Amino acid sequence: MDQGKIDILRARPVPAFSHLIEGQHVAASDGATLDVVSPIDGQVLTTVARGTAADMDTAIASARAAFEDRRWAGQPPAARKKVLMKWADLIEANALELAVLGVRDNGTEIGMALKAEPGSAAATIRYYAEALDKIYGEIAPTAGDILGLIHKEPVGVVGAIVPWNFPMMIGAWKLGPALAMGNSVVLKPAETASLTLLRLAELALEAGLPPGVLNVVTGEGAVVGQALGLSMDVDVLVFTGSGATGRRLMEYAARSNMKRVYLELGGKSPNIVFADAPDLAEAAKVSAAGIFRNAGQVCVAGSRLLVEAAIHDEFVAEVAKAAQAMRVGDPLQVDTQIGAVNSDVQLAQNLRFVDTAQAEGGQVVIGGHRILAETGGYYMAPTIVTGVTPDATLAQNEVFGPVLAVTPFATDDEAVRIANATVYGLAGAVWTSTLGRAHRMIRDVRTGVMHVNTYGGADGTVPLGGVGQSGNGSDKSLHAIDKYINLKTAWIKL
Repeated sequence: MDQGKIDILRARPVPAFSHLIEGQHVAASDGATLDVVSPIDGQVLTTVARGTAADMDTAIASARAAFEDRRWAGQPPAARKKVLMKWADLIEANALELAVLGVRDNGTEIGMALKAEPGSAAATIRYYAEALDKIYGEIAPTAGDILGLIHKEPVGVVGAIVPWNFPMMIGAWKLGPALAMGNSVVLKPAETASLTLLRLAELALEAGLPPGVLNVVTGEGAVVGQALGLSMDVDVLVFTGSGATGRRLMEYAARSNMKRVYLELGGKSPNIVFADAPDLAEAAKVSAAGIFRNAGQVCVAGSRLLVEAAIHDEFVAEVAKAAQAMRVGDPLQVDTQIGAVNSDVQLAQNLRFVDTAQAEGGQVVIGGHRILAETGGYYMAPTIVTGVTPDATLAQNEVFGPVLAVTPFATDDEAVRIANATVYGLAGAVWTSTLGRAHRMIRDVRTGVMHVNTYGGADGTVPLGGVGQSGNGSDKSLHAIDKYINLKTAWIKL
């Protein structure tokens, strides 16, 4: 990365953003705006439209009209593929600009942001573009005088609500398969990270996506998110975010048209380290990165460290050493390894969790406090808390910040019991040299993703989905396509 180019992009003023509906920039119907506060320095960066329920209804009507007149769904697969491939090319061509804009908006360190945001988004869009003309229907094994055909059709209008931690990456996980299958989409970004998704939609139009097929409405979840969830004209709702919001969206679906709802929710992922891990120093380094990169604001973060008692003290010391070696600071400096917490609200929540952990008997090994307050930004020192019992608040609740809860275990069975002792089941890991133990942990730990001798890095070829209160359905891989199609049977008498 070129620090000089980053600094030039950083210095650019950011224009005010409005909704993108029917291919046009549209202000909120009442003219209201929301300030965009950069977590880097706590200063107002720009504004976005503060949407109303009427704005969301307009966007949904546009998406419905686009689907019904088949301006996108009716195009041959090869034509849709060409547009999506061009879109991916444009994302790559504008990658640094997109990454810097996103970092100014949400605080992710630039080294991670460039790869995880535009890099990942382009790869995801390209993956589903390549797949869309390889999705076949089926012929059923019927009697000789019957022809049973199974068609795979787009569902119609998809509502997508995307969080603030990785908006482009997670947005592409929704947009890629939904658009590839011929659906129209109404996208609602997080209030604190809308800018890059609006730019992404502009690039889609530049690539040839017809107006109305992808509309973006910004604003508060309690207003425009609710309107999306309660709409009678949205067929599928997909969401990544908190469990509390996920519950509300399911309620909205029940109160409206019983739309299908797919949720990728929180996690309290167990990172299980046995004494026979192949390389404890490497395990410590990777474990530190697995919780502290992006200031812990990663849904699959390894936020619970379960360590075999025989190596507990030694291993915790190694993780602390690795964490203290990670540079926290300005996320637009290329040597920064941990960026800013997304907002002052999130930072305050993180610190309250540390206070509660101490009140419940936990010991803070490192961190536990705000740093770099003089910058005006929202920064927190990497924090490790030992003595966390399996039923403690810090072990049971998702912090979504740079806070690691450490719990010892003595046996394989105890490790599994502790790992499964939360309502979540999104991700996890095991570090061991014993093949049988690794497979037992994969089998017995209830989670959607289980890493072995690593943490993170699973690409788009494999699904990401949770069990328990971590959600349902899958993002990524060909399995994600199932959320965006209807199966239609044709039963033909010959």
